[in-house]
Amino acid sequence: MLVTNGTLGCASTLDFRQPPVRTELSKMPHVPKYAHLENERRFFVEHCPDLSSVPFRLINDIYVEGTRLRLRAITSSDGSSTEFKLCKKYPSDSATSSPIVNVYLTEDEHRLLSRLPGRALHKRRYRLDFGEVTFAIDVFQGELEGLTLCEVESPSPKELLNFTLPPWAAVEVTNDPFFTGGKLSGVTRGELVQRISMLPRRRGAM
Repeated sequence: MLVTNGTLGCASTLDFRQPPVRTELSKMPHVPKYAHLENERRFFVEHCPDLSSVPFRLINDIYVEGTRLRLRAITSSDGSSTEFKLCKKYPSDSATSSPIVNVYLTEDEHRLLSRLPGRALHKRRYRLDFGEVTFAIDVFQGELEGLTLCEVESPSPKELLNFTLPPWAAVEVTNDPFFTGGKLSGVTRGELVQRISMLPRRRGAM
């Protein structure tokens, strides 16, 4: 396991051995009428690009215990604005595609719901273009400080496989539930370090 530029890391490579299962919203049972299908892939970032001049948004999540609900507050980097959301992600047989519903909240509504028991997760989210594709880079804070992940979204599951990945997308973790927000919100730093040490290593790496 390596620590590089303040991030937890291991020398690793992209893993396409388990391509994501493709799923259509119409095949999902018990999905509310106003849900939409979120299509995304997720990658572990070993060597984070320079983000010093890139604007970010501070994201504070609460994963409500015993539910699939996520309460989120998003604050701009200059602190001038904050938006509040309540999100539900529905079960899916695909690692890349899940039905999702978002409800925008007022500050008072968010404050009230934040009293529910839950697990907190804090991160800075940057958006960085690579070619014609925009990647979201999440730099985690608190217990998960040193972990950096990136995500990419697409209107359809098929399009997720049709673009060039940046060099800092070190290893794909789309199919690994450990690196989902709901799971990360409950892990210890020791568990995180151990899991990262198990990621596949690049040939010739020491």
